[in-house]
Amino acid sequence: MSSVADGSQRDDASSGALSPEARARSIEVLKGTTEPGKELDILIVGGGVVGAGAALDAVTRGLSVGIVEARDWASGTSSRSSKLIHGGLRYLEMLDFALVQEALQERGLLIQQIAPHLVRPVPFLYPLTRRFWERPYVGAGIFLYDTLGLTSGHSRGVPMHKHLFRRGTLRAAPSLKSDAFVGSIRYYDAQVDDARLVVNVVRTAAHYGAHAVNRMRVVSFVREGERVVGAKVENQEDGSIIEVRAKQVVNATGVWTDETQAMVTDRGQLKVRASKGIHLVVPRDRFQSTVGLILRTEKSVLFVIPWGRHWIIGTTDTDWKLDKAHPAASTKDIDYVLEHVNRVLKRPLTREDVEGVYAGLRPLLAGESDSTAKLSREHVVAHPVPGLVVVAGGKFTTYRVMAKDAVDEATRAMDERVPSSCTDTIPLLGAEGFKAAWNRRARTADEAGVHVARVEHLLNRYGSMTPEVLAIIKDNPAMAEPLPGADDYLAAEVVYAATHEGARHVHDVLTRRTRISIESWDRGVSAVPVVAKLMGEILGWSDAQRESEIKHYLARVEAERLSQQQPDDESADAARMGVDDIVPLR
Repeated sequence: MSSVADGSQRDDASSGALSPEARARSIEVLKGTTEPGKELDILIVGGGVVGAGAALDAVTRGLSVGIVEARDWASGTSSRSSKLIHGGLRYLEMLDFALVQEALQERGLLIQQIAPHLVRPVPFLYPLTRRFWERPYVGAGIFLYDTLGLTSGHSRGVPMHKHLFRRGTLRAAPSLKSDAFVGSIRYYDAQVDDARLVVNVVRTAAHYGAHAVNRMRVVSFVREGERVVGAKVENQEDGSIIEVRAKQVVNATGVWTDETQAMVTDRGQLKVRASKGIHLVVPRDRFQSTVGLILRTEKSVLFVIPWGRHWIIGTTDTDWKLDKAHPAASTKDIDYVLEHVNRVLKRPLTREDVEGVYAGLRPLLAGESDSTAKLSREHVVAHPVPGLVVVAGGKFTTYRVMAKDAVDEATRAMDERVPSSCTDTIPLLGAEGFKAAWNRRARTADEAGVHVARVEHLLNRYGSMTPEVLAIIKDNPAMAEPLPGADDYLAAEVVYAATHEGARHVHDVLTRRTRISIESWDRGVSAVPVVAKLMGEILGWSDAQRESEIKHYLARVEAERLSQQQPDDESADAARMGVDDIVPLR
């Protein structure tokens, strides 16, 4: 193995590293579950935030746990959200106080205890457009929003709201049209890199003993009479199929819930509808503001969210019945977002200002309403047949509660007494010691020989695990170089993604371990050869495999660009589906 990987291959199972070796070991353990007495307590199907949370919840109760994901961790909805951890102001208008309260309690836990290195407060302005009545009406709602966050017994983790008049609003956001509002209210929520949080949860579950394997697709469930006793799983890397046995199986497949549930039964099914939301990424310098914005639209709300050197603007809320793996954004979607944000900006944004676009699907519980915007964001847990628990609905912010409820339901059917959930007290890897690591960041930079801004960047992505990334640079100083066309990210982060974070393909790194695919003007095209070379040296790719990875990513970018030039969902989907998922060369 080359020197690039040598310093990063210190695979210690206790670190929760999702290394190639750890993946191979986990597969062997899953294979062995067919032996008498070796079955898992719980098998989780689905590697989004809820599945990852369920794996962590179950393993920290002392259960033996496996989790499999058909593609990459967080490759579905959980990497394509608005990147917010929030209570949902609009649910107050729907009088859904319990949902808001629950979400705000989780926000406080994430900011202060569970993931302070990944979840941090962010200020927003709620512009007021009506004189006299709107300020007391909206102000009362935001006061209630702030107050509900205190009811958990935990500190809220964010400052209280503040009323601003026109002059104060323009000081905070100089690029707003002065005639677009009469004042505003500044309040706080929180933001997160959703895909990084999911990988961090999976790693934490592995740290406590869960067996986590991505690129493993469930092809059928194993039955004994009416009871589900496991699943047959295809290894997408080599085409082999193994049988995994478990006392209980938890289906946490989000928008794919209907399909996976149908493998077992058509009785008493939960029904999930997919709602598409798209987001635009634009450079931070396109307009001046020290805060984000929340804007009312005729259908829902539109967020303008600070995101490093960028803004994320979204989202839409439309029914989607086409390909679920790669939802496509059309010209109509993009124009809708631009039209609504431009109503409040002095200098309108154009298509030329858009660096990146991404689309995701919300798994909404199906109801009577024709509009997905009116469907519930609450979650439901069901036990449709013995041995199978299904969890569906919900929102990213409340993933831990959804996971707890799913594992609670699974353990009710077990003979032995299982301890209650303790994930509200368990920090994710990188959280413990984060504040101390942040306070000594200047010394760390001096010791590592890198700029303090680089250390801050790493701390905000890896927390107190940052020394593991810096060790790669120490072993090979060339790893301190930024990636071509993506100055925010270092070569060492690509190595770390492959050795510690379970990245198996180039697009795993460019779209989820980093955000290069939406944060760079060329959407990662310049970085592809370097990423493929670094990953190939670690994963043992042949020259043909490396070239296949490069070609696939370039074709993917081209297909996404083409889809975003189409007028409607059908044509956008057809353009995006011109590129299949990559299949490793065997």
